[in-house]
Amino acid sequence: MSLFQIAEPGQSVEKEQCQQRRAVGIDLGTTNTLVAYVREEKPVVVPCLDDSLLIPSVVHYSEQGDVIVGKSARALIQEFPKTTIASAKRMLGRSKEDLKNIMEFLPYDMEEDRDNSQKMIMLNLDGKKISPIEVSRDIIKEVLHGASEKTGGVIDSAVITVPAYFDDGQRQATRDAGRLAGIDVLRLLAEPTAAALAYGLEKNVTGCYVVFDLGGGTFDVSVLNLVDNVFKVCAIGGDSSLGGDDFDRLIAKKMLDVAQISLNNNAQIVQQALYNARLTKEQLSIHESAEFLLPLSDGTVFRHTITQQDFAELIKPLLDQIGVICKKTLKDANVVNSAIDGVILVGGSTRSTVVSDYVKQFFGRPVLSDLDPDQVVALGAAVQADMLVGGTAPVLLLDVIPLSLGIETMGGVFEPLILRNSTIPTGATNTYTTYADNQTGFDIHVLQGERETAEGNRSLARFYLKGIPPMVAGMARVEIVFFVDADGILHVTAKEETTGIETSVEVSTSYGLSDEDVERILLNSFEHAEADMLYRKLQTARIEASSMIASIQKAIIESSSLLEGNEQKELEQSILMIQKAMELEDFNAIRVAMKELEKTAEPFVERCMNKAIVAAVKGRSVLEIEKES
Repeated sequence: MSLFQIAEPGQSVEKEQCQQRRAVGIDLGTTNTLVAYVREEKPVVVPCLDDSLLIPSVVHYSEQGDVIVGKSARALIQEFPKTTIASAKRMLGRSKEDLKNIMEFLPYDMEEDRDNSQKMIMLNLDGKKISPIEVSRDIIKEVLHGASEKTGGVIDSAVITVPAYFDDGQRQATRDAGRLAGIDVLRLLAEPTAAALAYGLEKNVTGCYVVFDLGGGTFDVSVLNLVDNVFKVCAIGGDSSLGGDDFDRLIAKKMLDVAQISLNNNAQIVQQALYNARLTKEQLSIHESAEFLLPLSDGTVFRHTITQQDFAELIKPLLDQIGVICKKTLKDANVVNSAIDGVILVGGSTRSTVVSDYVKQFFGRPVLSDLDPDQVVALGAAVQADMLVGGTAPVLLLDVIPLSLGIETMGGVFEPLILRNSTIPTGATNTYTTYADNQTGFDIHVLQGERETAEGNRSLARFYLKGIPPMVAGMARVEIVFFVDADGILHVTAKEETTGIETSVEVSTSYGLSDEDVERILLNSFEHAEADMLYRKLQTARIEASSMIASIQKAIIESSSLLEGNEQKELEQSILMIQKAMELEDFNAIRVAMKELEKTAEPFVERCMNKAIVAAVKGRSVLEIEKES
């Protein structure tokens, strides 16, 4: 029995084994997965399966129930395309709609679990259903068991890295995968932050750095300040569905078109094309040209030479997308290219000469890649894990959230509580009141985004605070608390202050952000800023007008005896004028009509208030009233 083992949930550990416990860093990548730990105060990557540092993130499920991970699984993709899963990370926390752009390359059926409130994606592997979370679990378990043969101790905890632009659903799914693998997930750490952490400690750098992280399935860009072992993230951007896999698909699709082979023709040929596209891409990282080969069903081999220029033209649309994201992120950080001390390259896709040349040209600053871009994230995760279990590295990490968080208020308006690029962990509190008389519940709609309108932002969760005692509108006070933990996961609590009734939710979204969502959230917030602000003003005016009308109408019913002359008719006419103004798209017209109603109602309202005061003090002495006041 190895001294190094995975601590199963509830498993007791002998005293001498406890002394050899350690936390590790796990880079759960789209293409490869790595495990690292701190040894003699220095982070190192552990060779896991087959003595490899990079373990392919591929899992094969055999008919006999065996689970095969890594290189052996990758070798089975072409023979068993429908029971071998690659790039599961791209499916974590995503919906079928999110994955529509790559569905034609997926050989297995995919469906949403309708019995699950979060609409979890399930893969149908020849009758066996499995979720991307379970696939990721199997990868984590296997690489940790592999690492156990190389070191000593008991692994019971880990820091797992995630793309900075992973949303709550994707982060939750990653954390669940780690927990299902039997380890305590100490923290989810943003991949660019982990890379900066490893690079900063190794090279002892200070200043303003951009971390350009292009992996197999995700892209992140972060602007960080590194000063005196304080790592502060100034701004982040990215796309959680853009990476080297998309380069492979573009090459494969182009070659299949040239060979006049339909994507629907044969799953094995498509997987062979993807595999050979990856090999071609890797060859183009070191050679000016490479030959793409594809064995055909008739025994012949399709051959086509691809140059670096061909590759550059093919992926130009994706590089343009990356450039837009980088510009936005620099603007958010209020940083110009000349203020950047260096660009740290992270992720296997940055090994491409086309990509690295693009980065050099875009930023015009020194590109730092002397630390292995494939390993640097895992090394940073190991440092963070060691710190969290009592290590001595004197480092402070100040990470941020990618998008603003808030709730929907009356009229479909978005009320942000925590602004984007706020340092985490962070929290915010605000108090709201009821809109209608005798309202006994409070519907809370949690949103994420940058638009003024609720419908322009992304829905994260809905929950209901019930049991509020019937009160006059505006009397109940509901305190809503937002808290984003160190993993970037949002927790929301709602409490009615007079009764103490409380409810809470750990936000777990049903699926992740699509490319279109990212563009809409970040671009539309600027493009529609003026229209959104007018909408907010209009809806606010309509709400206030409705409240005023309700109050006047209630007073007319309850205190009709105080009306004089034609007051009721005049009030009704003023109310009608407001209602007509509310049908228009002009908040100024509503304000004018409200002022007119306020002027008309002033004498009547004054008499109502006098009557209420008289009723309140009737039968009581002046001394008693003074004592209460």
